[in-house]
Amino acid sequence: MSDKKLEDATPPGEPAVEILDRRIWIDGCFDFFHHGHAGAIVQARQLGDELYVGIHSDESILENKGPTVMTLQERTAAVEACRWVTKSVPYAPYVTSLPWISHYGCKYVVHGDDITSDSSGEDCYRFVKAAGRFKVVKRTPSISTTDLVGRMLLCTRTHFIKSLSRFLAGEEGSGTESERRAEGAALTERMRLYASDETGKRPGPGVWFWMASIEAREDHTEEEKGLFSCLCQGSQPKPGQRVAYVDGGFDLFSSGHIEFLRQVLKAEEKIGQDEGWYRTEAVQERVGKGGDYGPVFVVAGVHDDEVINRWKGVNYPIMNIYERGLCVLQCKYVNSVIFGAPFTPTRAYLTSTPWGTPDAVYHGPTSFMPLSYDPYTAPKVMGIYREIGEHEYSGVNAGQIVQRILKSRDMYEERQRVKGVKDIGEEAQKRREKMEEEQRLKEKVNAA
Repeated sequence: MSDKKLEDATPPGEPAVEILDRRIWIDGCFDFFHHGHAGAIVQARQLGDELYVGIHSDESILENKGPTVMTLQERTAAVEACRWVTKSVPYAPYVTSLPWISHYGCKYVVHGDDITSDSSGEDCYRFVKAAGRFKVVKRTPSISTTDLVGRMLLCTRTHFIKSLSRFLAGEEGSGTESERRAEGAALTERMRLYASDETGKRPGPGVWFWMASIEAREDHTEEEKGLFSCLCQGSQPKPGQRVAYVDGGFDLFSSGHIEFLRQVLKAEEKIGQDEGWYRTEAVQERVGKGGDYGPVFVVAGVHDDEVINRWKGVNYPIMNIYERGLCVLQCKYVNSVIFGAPFTPTRAYLTSTPWGTPDAVYHGPTSFMPLSYDPYTAPKVMGIYREIGEHEYSGVNAGQIVQRILKSRDMYEERQRVKGVKDIGEEAQKRREKMEEEQRLKEKVNAA
């Protein structure tokens, strides 16, 4: 397409609105949404009062960059669940157009400090830059879609974190002691940033760590209260709110996880409706005390890397606990996150949380976890277990996403080679096959 046509691209069939200095635009592919995407989005949100997020179509990404892993519908669901997003705009042009962003009333376009080019090798932001309507934010280091695809194809485990608290303290990891401490401090500060409210400037969700023995974290044989510690206190349950607990690996945080969390809110809203939460006088009372709020406070527990790998094997999780936890933390359906939560929420654990015993423990359909026992026996006995049934994204999990990559392995390997990723090929495939066979044998032993 000519530069003139690209520059003049406008959205079809929608009325234009007034251009506002504080309405910001950011766009991208957002393929299996990771914390690098969230990092750009929160920085963009801090520059204004509203944030519109453009999402490129599958076809335009294929033409300019290569194949997507997730569909446009799945990618849009991930963007819409981000706490700092005001409005999502699917089918945004790959080369950002001034008439397009002006049509939505956005004065400035924000992007990271890396270069994004179209299929002709030209800067995708050349038109907004020329108009003086471009702002730069820092790119989040050490995470990208290319990195994640590489982990899947190469079947590596070097991204695992043994102890997140020690890692953040600079006591684990690579480099010198001073380098590790500097990196840990930077990662901790990023965690605080993601624990912000919808403005990106005020405290939002809480961040907690749970420490206990490996037996208590990965199995059901130990009843340990463990030790809870707090990084960010964040918001707390408000009067009348029920506390709902969810847990999981949340690997490659995707539409399956997001829709599950959304369904938890819907289930609790239904309970609230039945109990009179939305009666006019009840709403007026809450507003009179400082503002209305929903009927539920959602706490999400995120499992350690070694815990997930014990059950899933191969090189799962593809994202480490820090990366997975930040994905959960940025989601608007979550009010607090517990890093290092146990695989089995025992009575001792559930009754010892900083919010007391939760009113409900929710779980969804498990299709990618070879279990040899029921991890939810305790909440069932306690009468607080609730289940979310099948939904349109039930089958979207880390296993399915990896299979999408492997099904088109040649295409993705070529994409990785173009980006300079080495060691892609037959040896990596053999390594995966060996790991998968080891996991099958382990599952047979567990079943026996």
